[in-house]
Amino acid sequence: MQAVNTYIIVDKIKEPKKVVKGLLLTESLDEDNRYNRGKVISVGNLVEGINSGDIVQYDKHAGHGMQWEEKLYYVIRVNDVVIIE
Repeated sequence: MQAVNTYIIVDKIKEPKKVVKGLLLTESLDEDNRYNRGKVISVGNLVEGINSGDIVQYDKHAGHGMQWEEKLYYVIRVNDVVIIE
């Protein structure tokens, strides 16, 4: 699987569940966090500065899911990446 142009294929990293004052917050209630973290699987030929294996943070409303060999990956544009860890 290879990304093309300015696209990046990301494997989303699930964040540990948060507990606030004894209450377990679900992912849908965690509205303070605008970004998701993911491991870069593949980068397009026009992407510079991001490599396969990098951990990135990207806008959680960006891109779309794609099923590949029974695993869900996310396809985002390089413009949606805000941080490379």
